[in-house]
Amino acid sequence: MSSSVASTGRGVASTGSAARAVTRTLSDDPLGGTVRRTVLPSGLRVLTEAIPAMRSVSFGIWVAVGSRDETGSQAGAAHFLEHLLFKGTNKRSALEISSQIEAVGGETNAFTTKEYTCYYARVLDEDLPLAIDVMCDLVADSVLTAADVETERGVILEEIAMHDDEPGDEVHDLFARAVYGDHPLGRLISGTEETVTPMTRRQIQGFYRRRYTAPQIVIAAAGNLDHAAVVKLVRQALRGTPLDTDPASPAPHRAATPTVRTKPATTLVEPKETEQAHVILGCPGIDRTDDRRFALGVLNNVLGGGMSSRLFQEIREQRGLAYSVYSYASQYADSGVFAVYAGCAPGRVDEVLDLTRAELARVAAEGITEAELARGKGMSKGSFVLGLEDTGSRMSRLAKGELLYGNLMPVDDLLARVDAVTLDDVNTLAADLLGRPMSLAVVGPFDSGSFTATS
Repeated sequence: MSSSVASTGRGVASTGSAARAVTRTLSDDPLGGTVRRTVLPSGLRVLTEAIPAMRSVSFGIWVAVGSRDETGSQAGAAHFLEHLLFKGTNKRSALEISSQIEAVGGETNAFTTKEYTCYYARVLDEDLPLAIDVMCDLVADSVLTAADVETERGVILEEIAMHDDEPGDEVHDLFARAVYGDHPLGRLISGTEETVTPMTRRQIQGFYRRRYTAPQIVIAAAGNLDHAAVVKLVRQALRGTPLDTDPASPAPHRAATPTVRTKPATTLVEPKETEQAHVILGCPGIDRTDDRRFALGVLNNVLGGGMSSRLFQEIREQRGLAYSVYSYASQYADSGVFAVYAGCAPGRVDEVLDLTRAELARVAAEGITEAELARGKGMSKGSFVLGLEDTGSRMSRLAKGELLYGNLMPVDDLLARVDAVTLDDVNTLAADLLGRPMSLAVVGPFDSGSFTATS
């Protein structure tokens, strides 16, 4: 995703830092606090939710760059960079970054996804100025020394090897490859040994400075805070860094078109001598802005979203064929998947797959019941509201609303959208989605010819 500003120096603060920021109030949510949004002259956005009853604050810096923004030879660069930014800046060593936050009982971490990267800290409210200074420093002004690149390369290669030892995780990557093939959405976020090993400091540095620009960044904070104070502290922390740039507009959220082309349904098997087989059966789904996403949430709950779901009851509770079985939906800007996962004894795979296919076909043909609709809607609303009980989830909601959707849907509006889902909405979607050809991914003690398209 291209950015509207590319900074290559130590900071071009001439007109940018003196220009005026634009602030507006987004909501006074009865279930939370006051949400405000400021767009800095550089195009960087700051969103906060003030919750005076809290004594902590979660502070996150979200960058609209993920593994899907890499070329094939860059695969793993976004994740590599996430590791490196904690290794030291022009102001702090790696030890100082961690020790300064830990000295006040705070915590820091980061994660990379296919469409964005997040760096965050959670601290007591009185220590928010420190968290802002440290986190802005590491994201804006890391040095990426050659020695640190080599150190983290070893760490990441160990992480990749560890991932390969977790078949329950590996099967999800295999399924992504079955659906998306060589498209970046089908690749490992971490990259592979073949792409990470030859990656140079120059390549990572170039990725950093081209992609980590102010218009691509959203800063979000939630807890006991004052919005104006947060904005002031952010501007102070970024002054003189490569993110202190001339005026620019915020980057638009990632476009939903053109739609990603998925592969025809296929079966991929990763032979591995495991005690348990891991299988995923699924198909291309809908993107995250599709109005049917609320109906999909209900459908997912009914099929495999909890202990009362059809698949859990049929496969685990009634027959005892698997310990873990669930359905899920993953959604991106321009694509998505719907799938069912099960972990079971290798000798039971065929029976589990038969039962799964039969249940999906039944729901596609007959739909769900009114009672299931009510339960599925209740689960969607309850899980969303209960998920807002801590500052971290509220901070994430602010950032994702801005970064992924370009707006923040009020809690009441979101609950109303779930309430508005009808039985016909769910059953129409089920007939479309569950009737699609299904791809199969299997990790376990099988050879590649063990499964046919319908096995």
